[in-house]
Amino acid sequence: MLNRKKKDDDKIAIAVHDLYKSFKLPTERAWGLKQAIFNRLKGVKGYKKLEVLRGIDFEIKKGEFVGIVGRNGSGKSTLLKLLSEIYVPDRGEIEINGSLVPFIELGVGFNPELTGRENIYLNGALLGFSNDEVDQMFDDIVSFAELEDFMDQKLKNYSSGMQVRLAFSIAIRAQGDILILDEVLAVGDAEFQQKCNDYFKSLKGKQTVILVTHDMGSVEKFCDRAILIEQGKIVCDGKPSKVTREYQKLW
Repeated sequence: MLNRKKKDDDKIAIAVHDLYKSFKLPTERAWGLKQAIFNRLKGVKGYKKLEVLRGIDFEIKKGEFVGIVGRNGSGKSTLLKLLSEIYVPDRGEIEINGSLVPFIELGVGFNPELTGRENIYLNGALLGFSNDEVDQMFDDIVSFAELEDFMDQKLKNYSSGMQVRLAFSIAIRAQGDILILDEVLAVGDAEFQQKCNDYFKSLKGKQTVILVTHDMGSVEKFCDRAILIEQGKIVCDGKPSKVTREYQKLW
């Protein structure tokens, strides 16, 4: 169950209680109706159930910068997508107090046949901005992405790094009470990464931020707190330095 509320006097930005999520993975393909009937008579389901999250509980206070970490397959990205309402939980509750902006897949919605300029307006519309609002932020977007000389070139002629810089520069214009970041700190070259780092430092204490990452250096640099997930359960929740030590023990 997803429970979305607005409580101005509430100090909790996100509350997750007893959250479960599983997926059905195909194990045997049925070739035609005859095989499907035969499999059913044999009791062959054709799939196995993969339990990804098993009883997740935590709260995040307004203004906290929280890192969610774990090894590949631990369930952290699934948790992110549940918070972003991309997935629906099997059971459990998610309470979100405020507007939430997920930075999950930068550049989704870009059209390679359109110019950089046209893609800014396209992505701005997807984020809910009017043309007038995009007009006002256009110069800042281009300047942050450092792409002043490329706005009238088609996106298909951009390098992958240029596309990511443009996508990131557009995405950070979205104003939300809660930001969810999925490895977004690893964008662009070293100079652009520093610019991103400075931006995220500016968010501390002003917005609630959840960073899902493998980079424990970023967790210790930015986060007030970290949550370690292993095999779909929370195994450590506390100071970034403590969670880093526990994370390292898993390898």
